[in-house]
Amino acid sequence: MKQRIPRPKHFIPLFILLTVVPLGACQVEQEETGSLPDVDVDVEPGNLPEYDVQGPDVDVGVTERTVTVPRVVVVQEEETVDVPYIDVDLPGAERVERTITPEVEVPSGGYDLSIQEVYAVNNELWVVSDLEEVAPGAPEAVVRVSDRVVLNAPDMPVRHFIVGERPEGTINEQYTFIDSREDIAPQLNEGRQLYNQNQTTT
Repeated sequence: MKQRIPRPKHFIPLFILLTVVPLGACQVEQEETGSLPDVDVDVEPGNLPEYDVQGPDVDVGVTERTVTVPRVVVVQEEETVDVPYIDVDLPGAERVERTITPEVEVPSGGYDLSIQEVYAVNNELWVVSDLEEVAPGAPEAVVRVSDRVVLNAPDMPVRHFIVGERPEGTINEQYTFIDSREDIAPQLNEGRQLYNQNQTTT
């Protein structure tokens, strides 16, 4: 006959004791009351710094750049070309010089792409280009057409809008194709025009 050993009424399992006892042996002493530094930042979370694009001086001229000019997808040539130079003088804002280059893959060499306008809209640069088939009878061959302007302005995100029909090809998916400039005219009218292809350069 087995003898039963009575358990105490307040029995605590061994594994709980092994867990709790080391925690009780750890002491934390606070040496000194600390506080974070006060920082006064007047910026809404997730927004880029805003620039007052209604008031800058904008000079448009021409500069030379040696660029890689795509001819056919597998062939590229380097040549020196004259490109529009847009200098946006915005007091108190640091400027960055960069080349803005829309590039579209088209099914033949009979297409032309040209930058028509550049606007500052809602703290972004909106580049409006025209894609036009100028030689419908051109032999079929996958070609990339491009255009460029050099911009010296605050570093803002760039959005490309291309007036014309979107050709097939994955390279073209980074651009927004529109039927007409009128599709975005209200937004453009709220911004500031920085460049127009038809304006007189200085």
